[in-house]
Amino acid sequence: MYHRAKKSLGQNFLKSAKALSDIIIAGEINKNDIILEIGPGKGALTEKLLEHAGKVIAIEKDTGLVIHLKEQFEKEIENDRLELIEGDVLDFGPKILKKPYKIIANIPYNITGAILKQFLSGIHQPERMVLLVQKEVAERIVARDGNESILSLSVKAYGTPKIISKVPARYFNPAPKVDSAIIAITNITRANFKNTQEEQLFFTIVKAGFAHKRKMLLSNLKESLPHVEWSTLFEKNNIPKTIRAEKVPLEIWLTLIEQI
Repeated sequence: MYHRAKKSLGQNFLKSAKALSDIIIAGEINKNDIILEIGPGKGALTEKLLEHAGKVIAIEKDTGLVIHLKEQFEKEIENDRLELIEGDVLDFGPKILKKPYKIIANIPYNITGAILKQFLSGIHQPERMVLLVQKEVAERIVARDGNESILSLSVKAYGTPKIISKVPARYFNPAPKVDSAIIAITNITRANFKNTQEEQLFFTIVKAGFAHKRKMLLSNLKESLPHVEWSTLFEKNNIPKTIRAEKVPLEIWLTLIEQI
């Protein structure tokens, strides 16, 4: 099937058998699993998912590809092993699934942040996420060098991110301008937060801490949330007053929200 990739939808079709295999292995899929696939495209990953999972729910925004997928997987759709939904995943979110599920997908890179936020912070979280994203974004999420960001802390607050493998640009059609990486997010839970208020407070403080990159964390927090005795909290928890937000690990942020 010939289909001109649509830049507006962030379409880059994966053509690497090894990358597809790496995604499947990282998903630890079994016949009891329900898999949500975002942007199935021409169905290369969908086909592999159907070989291993009990059911696949695929959301595709491109009408032309939906028509193709209906023809390609006619049997699987009839047998209710594949449910094909036409639309934007950001209009559905976690509410489309009530049973335990995993997200495994080569997602449109232009909505990576929105997808992570919607599903990790949604009421019905996935058990595991295995996503093909830009390599730079994957590295920012994992932040192995201690260079944290709002993105990395937002992901780590809910799960454990790990880079599975790098995927060169040439493994896609059309080839994007940057390399990609497969990232797995496991141990997804809300256990870091006692309630919704604490969860919301975490994001308020993190965003405040990163408000001005050139300023120290203490200055940013005092400016954004002046009612809190930040200097006292920093002393109590042995947090250097000259530290910048990107050097502060998740554990310290969680400690701060517990003590406010």
